[in-house]
Amino acid sequence: MNKLLVICGATATGKTALAVRCAKRLNGEIVSCDSMLVYRGLDVGTAKPTVSEREGIFHHLIDIVEPTENFSVSDFQERAISAVEAIHSRGKTPILTGGTGFYLSSVLFRNTYGNTPSSPAIREKYERIAEIEGAEGLHKRLQSVDPESAEKLHKNDVKRVIRALEIYELTGRKKSEQTPALFSAYPYVAVAVDFPREELYSRIDRRVDEMFNHGLIEEVKGLLARGVPENAQCMQGIGYKEVVECLKNGDKESTMSDIIKKNTRNYAKRQLTFFKKFPNLVWLSAKDLTALTEETLSIYGH
Repeated sequence: MNKLLVICGATATGKTALAVRCAKRLNGEIVSCDSMLVYRGLDVGTAKPTVSEREGIFHHLIDIVEPTENFSVSDFQERAISAVEAIHSRGKTPILTGGTGFYLSSVLFRNTYGNTPSSPAIREKYERIAEIEGAEGLHKRLQSVDPESAEKLHKNDVKRVIRALEIYELTGRKKSEQTPALFSAYPYVAVAVDFPREELYSRIDRRVDEMFNHGLIEEVKGLLARGVPENAQCMQGIGYKEVVECLKNGDKESTMSDIIKKNTRNYAKRQLTFFKKFPNLVWLSAKDLTALTEETLSIYGH
C-alpha cells in the first residue's frame, strides 16, 4: 500500500527510540526529518542517535551534509522522497521521524496554490537571475513583491523562492495570499507523544544537561577550529548559536545552559503549535509510553 508511519512531535519526547522499536516490528527503515541531523560533526548538540541507539535499524538522511554547506527544505524533500521510494521498493516500511514540521510536510503533502500551473520559461528566467545575482539577490526580488513568503523561505531555498515568484508572475497574486489545495502524497499514519507541559520542560532540561556533560562546548569549539564560520547555517541551530555567543562574551557554562534550555522550551512550544494543526495526527498519552509500540501498531493496522 506504500503506507508511511510518521512519529513526530516536540523535542525530547522519545521519538527516535519509539521509531526504532516500531521499525523492528514493521520491517522498517527510518527517514530522519530533523533539520540538524543532516550535518556531519554535529552530534552532541543535536542529540544525534548513536550507532548503538539505532539498534541496527538503517537511518536515512543523517550525516549527509558538511557543516560548511547550506541545506534547504527542497534539498531535504528530494532526498527524503528518494529514500521513501527506495524503502518501498525493498518491500519495507518507511518510518518518518523528527520534529522539523516543514521537512515532514514536504514529503507527506503536495499543494497546488489555486492550481497555478508551472511555466518553464518563467522558471528558466529566474534560474538565470539566480546565477547572476545569487540566491540573496533572488530572495530580495521575492521580498519586494511578497514579503510574507520571503520571510518564511530561507534565501538558499532557491527552488521554492522561484516557485513563489512564478506564482506571483502568473497570477498577479502573492503566494502568501493563496490557500493551497493540500493533498497527501502517500497514505500515512502519524502519531506523537503528548507530555504534560512541565514534564516536557523537565525532559528538555535533562537533555540539555546531558549535552554539556557529553561535551557540547568542546564540540562547538572543534567546529570553529575546523573553519566552520559562526554564521554558517548549521551554527544557527539551538545549542550551537548560544554557545558561540557565550564563548565570545566569556560567559559561564551555567549561563549557556540556562539560555539553551529557555530557547529549547520556546522551540518546543512552536513545534506543538505546528503539530496540533497536522492533519490526522494521533496524540498518544505519555503515561502509555512503555506500551506505545503495541498501540502504534494497532493504529497502523498490524
